[in-house]
Amino acid sequence: MIGLDTNILIRYAAQDDDKNGPLANAVMDSLTVDEPGWIPLVAIAEFAWVMDRRYRVQRSDVFSVLNALFSRAEIMFESAEVVHKAALLFLHGKAEFSDYLVACSSQAAGCKSTLTFDRKASKSAGMTLVH
Repeated sequence: MIGLDTNILIRYAAQDDDKNGPLANAVMDSLTVDEPGWIPLVAIAEFAWVMDRRYRVQRSDVFSVLNALFSRAEIMFESAEVVHKAALLFLHGKAEFSDYLVACSSQAAGCKSTLTFDRKASKSAGMTLVH
């Protein structure tokens, strides 16, 4: 396996860097089922944040990129089921992707609740507001 950092994913998705875009494409094209790319949770959270905040990409487009990566047999996600569930919730919700990822990760770990001070996360991501 080959770990993939956020910046590889950003350059691959955005194609806005004349030098690093082609390099990111080459990295992604070099992945195989026998030597897949590994995307850690933190890279997915950072990716969604950068695409939303820096590039102002619509939720549906962020979801489409994630969905395209999910469909590739040569890409593996840390906690793939958790990431997929968080992505679906993000597509239809109002909270940040990372809020859904935290809530889904906590649920998958067997937590009875996830506490937060974030009102939006408590309303949209199903966390419990501490006040």
